[in-house]
Amino acid sequence: MTATPLDLTTWHPPELTRASDALTSPVDARGADWRDVTLSNVDLHDANLCRTDLRGADLSSCDLSGADLRLARYDHKTQVPEGFDLRSSGAVGPGARLSGVFLNNTDLRGMDLRGAVLMGAYLSGTDLSGALLDGVRFVGSDLRHALLRGALCRGSRFGSCQLDFADFRGADLSEAGLDGAESMAGADFSQTIGLESQRAALLTRPYAELDTWNPRTRQTTRTSLEA
Repeated sequence: MTATPLDLTTWHPPELTRASDALTSPVDARGADWRDVTLSNVDLHDANLCRTDLRGADLSSCDLSGADLRLARYDHKTQVPEGFDLRSSGAVGPGARLSGVFLNNTDLRGMDLRGAVLMGAYLSGTDLSGALLDGVRFVGSDLRHALLRGALCRGSRFGSCQLDFADFRGADLSEAGLDGAESMAGADFSQTIGLESQRAALLTRPYAELDTWNPRTRQTTRTSLEA
């Protein structure tokens, strides 16, 4: 079967799809900015909302059955229909269940992911600077070269994680579990908060990890822990 050629004269980029009560199904709003909008009884059945920013949006009266929300963004203000499981939809936000998801090099700066489950997730190179990561379960995740500068990681769990060259500068790691990390060669913990009870244990890790030079922050893991 031959695919129908794309007519560029009538094609509308999905990321420019504006939220409106006049939207007709099927809706393609991949990557669109729908922050703080309110839609009333719009048919979003089987809609493509992948990567759509839904923070603060009210979709509580819409039909979201079969909608693709993978990597869409939501926050505690986002409203969806009763019975719709936003946390397990593949969207990114507080309490999201994202175990094993591929988020390599994704820009998640300032995102609210408190209480999310990211076990075994692929987060290498991901920018989580300033993100709210309290209580997040990162167990078994790949966080190599991830940026967590100034992030709130209170009570987060990093057991079996790969933290090589992760940038934790200025992060709050109070009650975070770092001792079970698989590796942290080149990770930078400068000016972090809450590492007092773990610092001595972290400094007993293999010298090959502690003395690895981080070319981004221009110091070793050992130096960052001893500062």
